[in-house]
Amino acid sequence: MEEINQTSSVSEFILLGLSSLPEDQKPLFILFLTMYLVTITGNLLIILAICSDPHLQTPMYFFLSFLSFTDICFVTTIVPRMLVNFLSEKKTISYARCLTQMYFIYVLGNTDSCLLAVMAFDRYVAICDPFHHVTIMSHHRCVLLVAVSCSLPHLHSLLHTLLLNQLTFCNSSVIHHFLCDINPLLKSSCSSTFVNNITIKTEGLVVLVTPFLCIVFSYIRILITVLKIPSAAGKHKAFSTCGSHFTVVILFYGSVFYVYLKPLSSYTVRDRVATIVYTVLSSMLNPFIYSLRNKDIKRSLGKLMGRRMS
Repeated sequence: MEEINQTSSVSEFILLGLSSLPEDQKPLFILFLTMYLVTITGNLLIILAICSDPHLQTPMYFFLSFLSFTDICFVTTIVPRMLVNFLSEKKTISYARCLTQMYFIYVLGNTDSCLLAVMAFDRYVAICDPFHHVTIMSHHRCVLLVAVSCSLPHLHSLLHTLLLNQLTFCNSSVIHHFLCDINPLLKSSCSSTFVNNITIKTEGLVVLVTPFLCIVFSYIRILITVLKIPSAAGKHKAFSTCGSHFTVVILFYGSVFYVYLKPLSSYTVRDRVATIVYTVLSSMLNPFIYSLRNKDIKRSLGKLMGRRMS
C-alpha cells in the first residue's frame, strides 16, 4: 500500500533537457531563442505574404499558410518551456502541464503530417489532372481537408493522453528529454505499459504511416506522369513545383520515423537530437525551403517588405 501511494502521488517530472552541464545552459538558451524567433518571424512572413497577394490564393498556398500557422503553434508548445529550463536550476514540469504539452505536441505534429499529405495530393491533382484541378480542389474542399487534418489528430492525441494518465510514476520521475514525449514517459512508469505499447504499435502506427503512404502514392503517380512529358523543360517545371514540398517531407518524416519506428528499450540521446529536427528545426527551415525555391513566394515577400519599408 505504501508503494502505491509513493507512485501515484507524483506531482511533477524533472526534464533533464539536452545537457546537464551548467556551462552549456546559456549557449543553448541563446541558440534556441534565436531559432524560435527565426521560426516565428519566417512563418508569419509566409502567412502575411500569402494573405496579402491575390496571385497566391490557390490551394497549394492555402495549405502552406495553415502549415506555417501549425508550425508556429508547434514550436510555441515546446521552445518556451525549454528556454525556462535552460535558465533555472530546478528543471521541473508539473504532471498536468507535462500531459498537456504532450497532448498538443501530438496534435500539432500529426496536423503537420496530415497537411503534408494534403499538399502532396494537391500536387498530384495539379500535375496528373490539371484540367480538373480547379473543380477537384475547390475552396470548399480545401477548407474541408484542412478541417479534417486539424480535427483527427485530437482524437489520436486524446487516446494516448488518457491511457498515459492511467499509469503510475515513480516519485523521482526523471524524463531523459527536453519535452514530455510518450517514449521517455513510458520508461518512467512504475506500472505496466502493455496497453500503451499495443496501442502505439497499432493505432499509433496507422496514424503515423497513413499520411506518409498517401504522400508516397501521390509522388509515384506524379513521377509516372512527369516521365511521360516529352520536353525537358516541361519535366523541370513539373518537378520544380514539388521540390520544396518533397524536401520538407524528407526532413520531417526522416526524423519522425527514426524516433518512433524503433523499440522503446532502444531510446537514446540520439532520439532527442532527432526530435529537435522534426519539431524545431523543420518548423524553422520550412519558410526558407518554400521561399528560396519558389519565385511566387519570393516576389510576394519582396512586395510585402517593400510596403513595410515605404
